[in-house]
Amino acid sequence: MRIRVLKTLGDGRRYMKVWPMVRQLGHYFPEYRVVRATRLALVCMPVLALLTLASQLYFFGWDFLPQALTLALFFISLPLQGLLWLGWRARHPLPLTLFDWTNKLSSRLSAQGIESRPLGGRACYLDMARVLKLAFERLEAAYWEEL
Repeated sequence: MRIRVLKTLGDGRRYMKVWPMVRQLGHYFPEYRVVRATRLALVCMPVLALLTLASQLYFFGWDFLPQALTLALFFISLPLQGLLWLGWRARHPLPLTLFDWTNKLSSRLSAQGIESRPLGGRACYLDMARVLKLAFERLEAAYWEEL
């Protein structure tokens, strides 16, 4: 069980790095918002957890240590929840509509001379993110305005 959770967290971090941070995709996929929130939480929540722990102990004393630890652990768990969701989503199989759309996008990239393989039968969201990132880096902006 522990290895599976660590693998999911690693998949989430990898998916967060691969996902193209383009505002247009925010209308179609929740990843844009989740990645932004998780990145912010990775920076802010450990600091907030320490401030909460220190302030609770300073104002209420050592008698409130269990409550202070509980609040600190809650704040630390928030970015982990985002990474777990992203890791789960990264390995989730693509629906047929997205599978077809990604294959069309991949064939368009190949037609322009950009090396892109069509997705296999066990494609997941991480595979789609790789194709999307490549497409946003290489295709012209007019293609994305058609969406």
